[in-house]
Amino acid sequence: MKNKSIRSVFFLLFCLFSIGSSAQSTGGEKYRPAFHFSPKAHWMNDPNGMVYYNGVYHLFFQYHPGGTTWGPMHWGHATTRDLVNWEEKPIALYPDSLGTIFSGSIVIDKDNTAGFGKNAMVAIFTHHNQKIEEAKTGLHQYQSIAYSNDEGETWTKYKGNPVLPNPGISDFRDPKVMWYEQGKKWVMTLATKDRITFYSSPDLKAWKRESEFGANLGAHGGVWECPDLFPLKSNGKTVWVLLVSINPGGPNGGSATQYFTGNFDGNKFVPNSTKEKWVDYGTDNYAGVTWSNTGDRKIFLGWMNNWQYANQVPTKAWRGAMTLPRELSLASVDGAYYLRSLPVKEVLPSLKPVYKKGTVTIDKEIDLSAYAKPLDGKFKLDLGLENTNNFNIILSNVNGQKLIIGYDKKNNSYFIDRTLSGETAFEKGFAKKHSAPRLLTGKKINISLILDVASVELFADNGLTVMTDIFFPGSAIETIKIQSKAVSKLSNLSLSKIDQKQLK
Repeated sequence: MKNKSIRSVFFLLFCLFSIGSSAQSTGGEKYRPAFHFSPKAHWMNDPNGMVYYNGVYHLFFQYHPGGTTWGPMHWGHATTRDLVNWEEKPIALYPDSLGTIFSGSIVIDKDNTAGFGKNAMVAIFTHHNQKIEEAKTGLHQYQSIAYSNDEGETWTKYKGNPVLPNPGISDFRDPKVMWYEQGKKWVMTLATKDRITFYSSPDLKAWKRESEFGANLGAHGGVWECPDLFPLKSNGKTVWVLLVSINPGGPNGGSATQYFTGNFDGNKFVPNSTKEKWVDYGTDNYAGVTWSNTGDRKIFLGWMNNWQYANQVPTKAWRGAMTLPRELSLASVDGAYYLRSLPVKEVLPSLKPVYKKGTVTIDKEIDLSAYAKPLDGKFKLDLGLENTNNFNIILSNVNGQKLIIGYDKKNNSYFIDRTLSGETAFEKGFAKKHSAPRLLTGKKINISLILDVASVELFADNGLTVMTDIFFPGSAIETIKIQSKAVSKLSNLSLSKIDQKQLK
């Protein structure tokens, strides 16, 4: 009770500080997103412990309550019932004598395998001990557990921690745990240096090493982090997907998340393709994983930032936001499996069309600025192109700053160019043009853009190609122009307001 009271007082002080230092935290603060989760104040990075229970989606996250740059990690906590409206909760897990609290996952132990109670929430996370790291023993990261019997309100750390000691390597972290029904066991997917190691356990306490994957497969430009393993159905067939975040080594620089498809038998993951694949080709979607306990539905969320410049981005009271939640599915292209990701359907009720046309011809330019200006830099733009000509979508403001999104026919690729998008001097590599390959070869293209003040998410070809980039305009985007040098026919064009009434 004493510990709970101390936490309550701490959170009250935290809220008061947040109000004092970030009076615009409801959206008025420059660059603050309106409908993406961001903390009231201070630093946030990786999503952690994402679990669905009793109608509530829980998001835990890497959090530093002492500043706006990376520091001693805690688990922050936020909840939502609709994946749109978020409530920030008190800090869930604090550092202790074993170390700070790095990334991990949460499961619902419905059969009480761990002995903490039926339907207990059990968090499996990495303890990071800075003192041991400084001693250079290679043993400073190990896996521990904590449990909650009040749906995530309070947490008790297991007295037997750590449950998985370090085998003597420097990077041994980010456990993502799931129940493997066929083997009646828990399976942990763990990032171990530049590969993945699978472990299993009957009770979340005693872990056995199963196998290793990835030493000679995939991108290896940096350390592997934040893995996730889950099954998806494709035409009635079960295909396993393995997500692996990598830093650095992303396709457009810095950090990014790659994935593999294949088979998993409870012991080994065997890929069905060695082709390099990326969840998101933009520079600002990292460490993303899926919610647990959602049945066959797989909902993904990523940290909307990049380690290349995350500590320098020009926000003030807070640093870090999450992507929109995205539903994952599989598509087959030329006999190979690819991830398809689209904004969750829960976002749809907040969309209110302000412009909608069926067939439209681009003869040099279509100007939607009159419709865009009242939207204050928060909208969704959808278009379908009948013939694959080069085109640009130019989003600009009164300062003359512009973000350019488009399609390059010669290279059959999409791009986002933030070279002239606003404030960029905080990091020398920020002002660049990023590209992503188009997986399809047909003439018809469809694109959805979601803009939220200082971020853009591009979903092309029904989510087969995805790009997420942040940018920092001096004022709200209020001009939208669609340009093409060749006469192009649009099969549909719509601009929608994100209804703020749905987001409060």
